[in-house]
Amino acid sequence: MRVVRLDAPRLLAEAGELAGLLAETVDGGASVGFLAPLDTAEAAAWWRERADAVAAGELTVWVAYDGRRPAGTVGLALPGKPNSRHRAEVVKLLVRRDARGRGLGRTLLTTAERAAEASGITLLHLDTESGSPAEHLYRSAGWIRAGAIPDYAADPHGVLRPTTLYYKRIGAARAAG
Repeated sequence: MRVVRLDAPRLLAEAGELAGLLAETVDGGASVGFLAPLDTAEAAAWWRERADAVAAGELTVWVAYDGRRPAGTVGLALPGKPNSRHRAEVVKLLVRRDARGRGLGRTLLTTAERAAEASGITLLHLDTESGSPAEHLYRSAGWIRAGAIPDYAADPHGVLRPTTLYYKRIGAARAAG
């Protein structure tokens, strides 16, 4: 498995393949902002819309390839406000169903954490559906539960579910305590 950081042109070129990954993930029950069934054309359009943010340095996207097809992805959304440049949000950590259980989610999460630390980010945050399998990954990777918000987002079937917020101090902030 190789993990590659995508620039904007490559993101545009890979939008169709990434759409398949996103649609499969949503159809499999992951609450990542879409309702099921997710049309691959809609998913591809969503990925293409991210290209400007990647080009502007506001979003970083990595893709894990199992051979030639994407097996997983993760992104870092970087805030543009002067008072928040020390933090980033981990977004769209997706792993194909047939690639789960082999450490790919952890590999992608670690890739994002290391890249954030190398760029001077000292605080990461994310949200995930409460009770989802992703919570185990985040807790086991040292993320701290900040709290939960009831009825925050609809799951892929349209049912409102609570969301749990997590954060992790990295780099200099982690060393300081």
